[in-house]
This record gives sequence, structure tokens and C-alpha cells, in this order.
Amino acid sequence: MATLASDSAVPLPAPALCADVAVVILNWNGAAWLRRFLPLVLANSDGAHIVVADNASTDDSVALLQQEFPQVHLIEFTANLGFCQGYNAAFEQLRTWQPSTAATPKAGVSYYVLLNSDVEVTPGWLRPQRDLLEQRPTIAACQPKIRQYSTDPAQRQLFEYAGAGGGYLDRFGYPFCRGRLFDTLETDAGQYDDPRPVAWATGACLMIRAADWHALGGFEPTFFAHMEEIDLCWRLWNTGREVWYHADSVVYHVGGGTLHKSNPRKTYLNFRNGLALLYKNTAASELTGVLVARLVLDWVAALRLLLQGATPDARAILRAHRDFYRNRVYWQEQRRAFSPHLLASQRPAVYQGSLVWAYFAQGKRRFSELDAARIK
Repeated sequence: MATLASDSAVPLPAPALCADVAVVILNWNGAAWLRRFLPLVLANSDGAHIVVADNASTDDSVALLQQEFPQVHLIEFTANLGFCQGYNAAFEQLRTWQPSTAATPKAGVSYYVLLNSDVEVTPGWLRPQRDLLEQRPTIAACQPKIRQYSTDPAQRQLFEYAGAGGGYLDRFGYPFCRGRLFDTLETDAGQYDDPRPVAWATGACLMIRAADWHALGGFEPTFFAHMEEIDLCWRLWNTGREVWYHADSVVYHVGGGTLHKSNPRKTYLNFRNGLALLYKNTAASELTGVLVARLVLDWVAALRLLLQGATPDARAILRAHRDFYRNRVYWQEQRRAFSPHLLASQRPAVYQGSLVWAYFAQGKRRFSELDAARIK
């Protein structure tokens, strides 16, 4: 059971430009991140409502919020619901929430922002995203430019793994970004500053209209974590809505705050959810070929990990395939519920080839080295 803290003791803020936005941080044992980054969120969010949904933390997160950040609206869960269900449950509470402030008397929330606890926001980070959605009603969701968090100025110029300059997919469902192909990060030199449609927006910092979130039912609950934002954005495109990237907003992301990228649990979730993502959303005429090719590529990845001595990660891929197959009836039901219809050639930010081949066989390490003619 979850409870939403009362607003009665919260000081009324000054009139604000983003008072119809709720910035929601899902927290699990992230007290150190909250201490470091939450003050910047409060200072730089132009009057947005700041909410922390705590996933049954066992550290001092809740006490920290209550004692040092009483202006933050606190949602407490009695169990760790995971990333997907945690956000689903938090936004279900906010669906009927009407914060009463001097800026928005009895006004509801029109926009949600999913923000990781290990993200450093910058002054003015929120308004460009909100303005984009205000100006273009066809856009349902967007993300900012994501750079790597570091105390080293040179490292802070690198794009960050999770979202970089906007999310793309190859034909077989492998995600990548402008500014990041697999583990290779580019330096931000303004080469990806143009706002544009993307295949997916990162869940590390994602703004979405509340109406669109609830219309799609939020995140796929069985994913638990990883690939959930790609699935959500793919469903948005399949229903005629748009997803964009806006470089006028910049944030810095630590990344790997909960699970390091080499963690076998993360490998399992990425590969299992990657197959489910394809099965749920690929157009019927392309599904068989794409799914078979992806299975083969995954087996090659498992063999490569095995030869590198990463046996737990290789086994995680095999378990991911097993569990995807065991749950195929559920995935069939989800596929019928959302009726995917867009071909790969009809979706923006899709590379009409294999990123695995381009990166490992052809040695292409930068987004600009990919064949532009093969990217919609």
C-alpha cells in the first residue's frame, strides 16, 4: 500500500512557469543521490511539483526527505515494485492529485517527468521540453540532451550511455543513440543540437503528457526494469503520437546507480525485454524475419561473452530466451491489445540495417559514420 504525503505543511511557492508539471523521482536506497542532486532539482525546475516515490528503501531515504526536504511530495511503497510498476503506481496516485498552491489553485498536473535520482539538472532544464509539447500537440513525449556526469570537465562533455542525443533502433531492435553506439561515447560538440523525432526517449529523464501516459497504461509491468521506455515510445508511435529530442535542455547522468551495466541481472532483463519489445510492437509482415534474426544475433552475443570468460552474462542471455518463450501467451495477448502496424521504414529514427554488423564488422563507432540513407 502507498500513501501520498499531505500538502498541508508545504510552504506555498511563488507563481511558476512549470506549475502543471510533476517531476517524479523513483527512489530505492538512493539517499546519497538525493542529497547530492535533489537540491538542484528543487532550485532549477521553475516551480514544478517535485515528487519522490520511495520503493521501500532500507536506507535513510525517507527520513532524509522528511527532515531535509519537507517541500517534496513523498509517496511511500511498502515493497519494492521495480522501476516499471513503481512509476505506474506513482502516476496512478498522481492521476487524481490536485496540488493546491499559490501558483496553481486546485489545478491538476498535465505533464509528468520521470527523472532518475542520479541526474544533475541544469538551470532552465525543464522549460524547453514543456514548451515543445505545448507548441506541438502531436508530440506526446520528449527527452533532453544527456551528458555524462563527472567532476572532470572533459568527461562532462561526453554524451551519456542512457540517452545521449536521442534514442534510435536498428532493424532488429537494438537500441543506440546519437552520440552513443554500444559502449562508444562521442564528445558533444553541438553536432546533435537539432530538435527532432526519435524512436525512443530515455527513462532517465523523460517528459510525457499525463493523458498519453494513462491512455497507454504506462510501462509494461512485467519488464520490471530496462527497455520499458523503448516499449512505451514504440507504442506511442504505433498509436499515431510522436516522441522527440530537444537539445536546449541539458542534464548530466551518473548511470548504473542501481545495476552496473555488466551485471548478469541487467543482461537478463535487457535480452528478455528486448525480445518482448520486438514481439509486442513489430508489424506482422516483418515479425518472423526480425525475430529469427534477433534470436541468432543474441546467440552470437552469448557465445562472444562465453569466449570472453563472462559466463554468468552468457547464461543470463539463455535464461532470457527461455523465459520469453515460457511467457509467450502473455506476449501474444499484449500484441493483440496494441495491434502494431507501422513498418520499420515508416517509423522515424530506425536504422534499416544491423547495428551489430556496422559496429563490430565494419568498425563504425560514431553515429555520423552510419549510412545516413538507411536512417529514416
